Amino acid sequence: MKKNTVRAALILAAAVFIGAGVLNGGMRDTFAKGVMICLECVGIG
Repeated sequence: MKKNTVRAALILAAAVFIGAGVLNGGMRDTFAKGVMICLECVGIG
């Protein structure tokens, strides 16, 4: 029973932090950096 409570709390905390990162613009920055890395690999960027 205690393990399930701890797991649920950790999943909830992870969801809160992911949501905070998305609202802070972290997803946009990560996507932009990923696109630039891919373009550099092919020699375009």
